[in-house]
Amino acid sequence: MSYFEGFVLAVPADKKEEYRKHAAESAPLFMEFGATRMVEAWGDDVPDGKVTDFKCAVKAEPGEVVVFSWFEYPDKATRDAAQKKMMSDPRMEEMGANMPFDGKRMIFGGFDPLLDDRTGGKMGYTDGYLVPCPTDNREAYRAMAQKASTIFKEYGATRVVEAWGDDVPDGKVTDYRMAVKAEDNENVLFSWVEWPSKEVRNEGWKKVMEDERMKPDGDEMPFDGKRMIYGGFEPILDVKG
Repeated sequence: MSYFEGFVLAVPADKKEEYRKHAAESAPLFMEFGATRMVEAWGDDVPDGKVTDFKCAVKAEPGEVVVFSWFEYPDKATRDAAQKKMMSDPRMEEMGANMPFDGKRMIFGGFDPLLDDRTGGKMGYTDGYLVPCPTDNREAYRAMAQKASTIFKEYGATRVVEAWGDDVPDGKVTDYRMAVKAEDNENVLFSWVEWPSKEVRNEGWKKVMEDERMKPDGDEMPFDGKRMIYGGFEPILDVKG
């Protein structure tokens, strides 16, 4: 079964190309360690929230842009082995010393796929999400996500991924649980929807919002939507091994 490693970070807007170059130069190393895909997506349509949002999640400062990023591995064992190699490889230490962003505010963690529904095709835009969900509602959330995925694909999405928190460490400055104000009985999902372009995404969302099938089946959603974080991102790097 595949496994995902998700990241959210803040990068100075004037260092966009420097960041892209830094990521591109590191990609061959991650592929060498076993990753099958590496995506870096630059914040484009990232709204401010009343309770939570992506900017607050990484304590973004004025002039910084949020990046939504993930690695894909064939399984958790490969990802765990990759982490051990990274810790001992001098090339990683060199890369870490030249990061064009504040690593102390980067959020990271490992996630199991709860849903990975795809039609295929090149990604030109992505919607990213962080979602708090009670652990007891895992199956109810999966069922809701499966229903929504069918609708998203009908309106142009090429892939819908819902990934359940598996190895999500606590941080001193930022972390996933802080980002969504997770309660004791809740886990965090790292999720995204891939679209062929921003134009398809914008048109697709209009249709999704008008579709009667998107209404909840019951009185309550299986998670607190007020604490869900969402935004639109433009891929600046998409490398496959």
